[in-house]
Amino acid sequence: MRIGFDAKRAFNNYSGLGNYSRFVISNICRFHPENECLLYTPSIADVDLFHEPEGAIIKLPKTWIGKYSSSYWRSIRLTYWLGSDGVDIYHGLSNELPYGIHRTSVKSVITIHDLIFLQLPELYKSFDRYVYRRKVQYGTKIANRIIAVSEQTKQDIIRFLGVEESLIRVVYQGCNRQFYNRVSEESLQYTRHQFDLPSEYLLYVGTIEERKNLLKIVEALHRGKLDYPLVVVGRKTSYFNQVINYIRKHHMNNVYFLDQVQASDLPAIYQGSRGFIYPSSYEGFGIPILEALNSAVPVITSRGGCLEETAGKGGLLINPQDSDEMVHAIKLVLEDSALRDRLIREGGAHALKFREEQTIPSLYNVYLECLNDG
Repeated sequence: MRIGFDAKRAFNNYSGLGNYSRFVISNICRFHPENECLLYTPSIADVDLFHEPEGAIIKLPKTWIGKYSSSYWRSIRLTYWLGSDGVDIYHGLSNELPYGIHRTSVKSVITIHDLIFLQLPELYKSFDRYVYRRKVQYGTKIANRIIAVSEQTKQDIIRFLGVEESLIRVVYQGCNRQFYNRVSEESLQYTRHQFDLPSEYLLYVGTIEERKNLLKIVEALHRGKLDYPLVVVGRKTSYFNQVINYIRKHHMNNVYFLDQVQASDLPAIYQGSRGFIYPSSYEGFGIPILEALNSAVPVITSRGGCLEETAGKGGLLINPQDSDEMVHAIKLVLEDSALRDRLIREGGAHALKFREEQTIPSLYNVYLECLNDG
């Protein structure tokens, strides 16, 4: 079987969609080397970000139009190349498929990560909402199968897009294998020195944007008089200004924003923390929670939605808008050793269901379903 992948984000994106793309591509190649995997990307921004698995073939634009108009190549011209390359099945790994693919013999699968732009439209520009909606409506309409990364995302696809439930398969995401193993004490000390970290800290990892509620964490620490270090790792957006202005206004000296963090630094940063907090209002899955569970770190996250699915019994669940509830949860994680031990133990057991040994066979079965559609 020749499997084509939308590999743009695998080679160009450092965060969630890129992590998912690398996870799927690497493990399909690893578990099913009998297939040919073709990785379609308009460019490669960082040659060190993703090293294609053995046997995989990178497919870049061949014409000047494709090279200088990557969106045209990926959204429209790619359909021609899939047919020319004899691809049997194409997996759109990030909410879209190339136009016209349904008029070819190529079977298609689309992964829908979330529909945040429909659930929280006020967070997006009107043009962006239009583009996202058009792509996801087309992709879910013509795909042979739709992958939802959580039960919540499945229900959102049905509710917002009117897709038949019989076409949707829930296949959970996984995280990088580097989080499965404990780092050495030497590595912990090296990372602490490298980033000038405090000896103990609460950790947040994620884009610094409104729906992830970093400001709510900072407010809770201040209002609860918790002078405890908070370490923040994530790409800054304009929302960062609200957070930093609050910190400066209230003279908070215990919030650390880390820059130049590489993926290889994250296991030690997680494992050096006392607890992980991720009170997002809405997510499609929440990979940082899974990274924390695999790192044997207790988790505080939001009640309701997919984050409960991801955290399982390894998470202490809160209302992210309730400052008092957040303060109470932070105190419990920092001070209650019996609770900490239970969260770590049950979180580690829960994380096993997201390992590639569980998820990749489920995904591959979806490919086989498509091929057997006739």
